[in-house]
Amino acid sequence: MGQEIERKFLVRGDFKPAAFKATRVIQGYLSSVPERTVRVRVKGDKGYITVKGIGNASGASRFEWEKEIPVAEVESLLDLCEPGVIDKTRYLARAGSHVYEIDEFHGENEGLVVAEIELVAEDERFERPGWLGEEVTGESRYYNSMLMKNPYKNW
Repeated sequence: MGQEIERKFLVRGDFKPAAFKATRVIQGYLSSVPERTVRVRVKGDKGYITVKGIGNASGASRFEWEKEIPVAEVESLLDLCEPGVIDKTRYLARAGSHVYEIDEFHGENEGLVVAEIELVAEDERFERPGWLGEEVTGESRYYNSMLMKNPYKNW
């Protein structure tokens, strides 16, 4: 169990030449209340259940607990999830000493591309590649748990 510190940005431009890995992710939410989101996901050939707490004032830091579980269990739990499934491709791209996770959304969130960077401190310095756009850290409409309720196509 631990504290997750990450910042989130929109992506502008072609990031794919910088990516060294791409993985399909399908996820649903057993609970999407901000105080305790509980999600299940299939990421590539692995399954996970994750619990996240509410973010701090800046939105960059919050409690996170994750455990790997069998994909068959995730598939069963997806049937219990709240309406709306997140379907995306997650790319990994290095910039300096950090790795950005870049999510290119599909389905009802097609057209949205968001990059996240995990940090050891909220004020840690990091390289900003040319494709990194506006910061949206703490803007709840960009949370996956909110995108399933109000997809990007409806904005």
